[in-house]
Amino acid sequence: MSLDAASIDALAERIVADLLARQSGASPRESVCSNCVGNCVRQCAFKLDDFIAAGAARIGAAPGVGAPKPGLAAFIDHTLLKPDARESEIDQLCAEAAQHGFASVCVNPVFIERCRRNLAGTKVKTCTVIGFPLGATLTQVKAAEARAAQDLGAEELDMVIPVGLLKSGRHDLVQADIAAVVAVRGPNTVVKVIIETCLLTDDEKRAACRIAAAAGADYVKTSTGFAGGGATAHDVALMRAEVGPSVGVKASGGVKDLAAMQALLAAGATRIGASAGVRIVKELAS
Repeated sequence: MSLDAASIDALAERIVADLLARQSGASPRESVCSNCVGNCVRQCAFKLDDFIAAGAARIGAAPGVGAPKPGLAAFIDHTLLKPDARESEIDQLCAEAAQHGFASVCVNPVFIERCRRNLAGTKVKTCTVIGFPLGATLTQVKAAEARAAQDLGAEELDMVIPVGLLKSGRHDLVQADIAAVVAVRGPNTVVKVIIETCLLTDDEKRAACRIAAAAGADYVKTSTGFAGGGATAHDVALMRAEVGPSVGVKASGGVKDLAAMQALLAAGATRIGASAGVRIVKELAS
C-alpha cells in the first residue's frame, strides 16, 4: 500500500488522536482537541510522545517546547497468561501495573475479578482473553465468554480468530465470529482481534485485518504468544497500512526490551502486549 505525503500526514494525525483518546478513556471516534486547533506541538508539549510513537523521526516546533516525557508505559498491556500463573503472581502484576501506569493488565478470565479488586481506584484497565489461545471455540461460546467476562469486570477483550477458517477462505464465518463478540461488548469495552500472524501469509494477514475492521473491532493484534511466533515490525506496518488510522494495532509476543517496543511503535503499533513491561520502563528510566 503506497501513501502520498498528504495521506501520511492524515494518518499520523488520526493515530495521535486515537492514542490520546484511548489513554483518556474517550472514544477515538468522538475525540476532538479543541484547545490546540491543529497546532498540538506548540500548544501541548506533552503530546510530543504521541507524535514520536506514531512514527515521527523529527518534530518541527517553535521555541519553548519541552522534551518528550517518558510516557511509553501507557502503551503497555502488562501480561500474564501462562497456564500455571498463581494468585500471588496476579497480585504482583496488578501492583506493578498501578505503580508504572500501564494501560492494562491482561490475564486469563479466571483472574478477572481479582484484578478488578486489585486495580480499584487506579486508571489501569482489566483485559482478558476470549477463545484463547486457539480461536477454535464455537462462536456462541466466545460471545457468552465475552458477556461473562464483562460482568466480572473486564474492560478489554482480546479474542482469537478461528485461524483455520481464515486459511480455508471462509471469511464470512471469521467475520461473523468477530461480530458476535463485538455485538455483546459494552459501550466502554474495547475489543482486540488476535489474528496470529506467524501462521498466516501476508495476504491472509491483510484479509484478517480487513475482516476485523469490517466486523467493528477496535484493534487488530499480532499474536497470542502460544503459536511459536511474535510481533515483528513488518507485520505491524502491514497491519497498520491495511486498517488505516481508525483501528488500533496491538503488537504482542516476544517484546522483551525497550528497543523492540520502540521499533514496533514506530511501525504503527498503538498498544504493546508484554510480560516484560517492568524491564522496559526501567530501561527507559536508566
